[in-house]
Amino acid sequence: MRLFENSYDFEYPWAHVTAANWKKYPNEISTHVVAVDVLRRELKDDGKLLVTERLITCKQGVPRWIMMMLGGSNVSYIREVSSVDIEAKKLTMRSCNLTYSNLLKVYETVNYEPHPNDPENKTLFTQEAQITAYGAITRICNKLEEWSVQRFHDNALKGKMGFDSVLVKFEQHWEQREKYVDEIGTTIRNKVNETVEDIKITAEDLLKETERKKSILYQHRELLRDAFEDNRV
Repeated sequence: MRLFENSYDFEYPWAHVTAANWKKYPNEISTHVVAVDVLRRELKDDGKLLVTERLITCKQGVPRWIMMMLGGSNVSYIREVSSVDIEAKKLTMRSCNLTYSNLLKVYETVNYEPHPNDPENKTLFTQEAQITAYGAITRICNKLEEWSVQRFHDNALKGKMGFDSVLVKFEQHWEQREKYVDEIGTTIRNKVNETVEDIKITAEDLLKETERKKSILYQHRELLRDAFEDNRV
């Protein structure tokens, strides 16, 4: 068995990285991932946990000696089950290969969490893969495992670059959305302020009109009093 481990930082908040993860593929760099199909998605724990099962299709060049040993084509399928814990702010993705699993088994676990040094602005990515080849000839198994580790290393570099390109696009979208929300908020505040001013002006006009009428009544109080007295007579 061989163990592959990897980690790096994303200069984006965990919420942004988690949201962009669902649009990670396809991208122009990680071209080996040709399709991602959602098989199941459900909410658990009163909506606090999102569980998703996906089938990932990969197509990538394979050395001739491996093709001769395994047969088949260079298309492979991977089953992935992920969970997003909203309260803990943790995205965990576990995957296992379905193709050639009788000869080579790969278990991968990926985590996205807020970075311990800057949890509000950065995300920590960790990756671990256990690679085990099965066969009667130990030398061939070792060679297959070594090749798989190197392939994981190469794909991890491509994956980071590809995801970075996706995050850049998402960040531009988020900035535009925030700008739009700010503009709407400013417009609403301006309209509210205008309405308040209109109400104040209307109230002041009504008050002035009331005072004017009171003044007129006061000025003609003698006439009104005489009129009431004449009516009583």
